[in-house]
Amino acid sequence: MEVYQHFRKEELPFIQQVEDWKSHVGMMYEAKLSGFLDPREREIVTAVVGRDETVHVAFFGGMPGAERQRALLYPFYEQAEEDRFQVTLFDVDYARKFTEIHHRDLLGALTSLGVKRELFGDITVTKDVLQFFCAKEIADFIELNLTKAGNTSLQTNPKPLSEAVRVEEEWQEDTGFVSSLRLDVVIAAMYRLPRSKVKPYIERERVKLNWKTTDHPATFVEEGDVISVRGKGRSTLIAVENRSRKGRLRIVFGRKKD
Repeated sequence: MEVYQHFRKEELPFIQQVEDWKSHVGMMYEAKLSGFLDPREREIVTAVVGRDETVHVAFFGGMPGAERQRALLYPFYEQAEEDRFQVTLFDVDYARKFTEIHHRDLLGALTSLGVKRELFGDITVTKDVLQFFCAKEIADFIELNLTKAGNTSLQTNPKPLSEAVRVEEEWQEDTGFVSSLRLDVVIAAMYRLPRSKVKPYIERERVKLNWKTTDHPATFVEEGDVISVRGKGRSTLIAVENRSRKGRLRIVFGRKKD
C-alpha cells in the first residue's frame, strides 16, 4: 500500500490498526471511536482513510486546536457531532496558595491510577487554571480516584467543554548547522548541547520523537518532526537548507519552552 512509504517502520503496527478500523467501518457500517491521538497519529489516520467514499474521519479533542484528539471513523451517511467523541473536561482545584502543580505532576497522577495515555487528552496548566480532557468512559473513575498529585490534595470538577481554557503555544524560530540529520546531532544543535551529553538523554528514554519515546541516537530526523527533551522543552524541525562550504547542513527549527 502506498501509504506505507511515507512513514517509519516503527509506525507500521499503528497503520495496520487504522486499516482494521477502516475495514470494520466499511464492512459493518458501524462507527469506530479511537482514544486520544497525537498529531502524528492523526496524520497517519488521515492518510489511511484518505478520500474514501464509504468511510469518513473527523477529529476532536474537547476544544478547537487541541493537540491530542480522538478520531471518529464513520459511515458516509452519518454526521460527526461533537458529542459523539465522548470527551469530558475536568477542572482541578487545589491549595494554590501553598504549592504549585505542573503538567508532569498531573500526568504522573493520572498514569499512577493505571489510566492509559490514550484515555486522556490535553492538560492545560496556567497560574490560575489546571484542566484536562479525558474519555467519557473513564470520567466517573477519574472523579472518584484522582484525589492527589504527589502529596497535594486535588478536587476534580467536571465542566462543560465550553469552559475549556486555550493557551496559545509560542515558538521561537532559530537556525543551526549540523553534519547530519541524526537525532543526537540535531538535538545537540537545537538545544546547544555537547553531543556527548545528548546520547545519555536518548539512551535513558528522556527524548521523544513525534510524541514517541526513542532510545536510538542514530534515527534520522525529517522536516516537520517534533522532538522533546525532558526538562528542556520541545522543538520542531522546520526546514533543511543547503549545505555550507564546509559541508554542513543549515537547519531552521522552532523552540518551545515547556
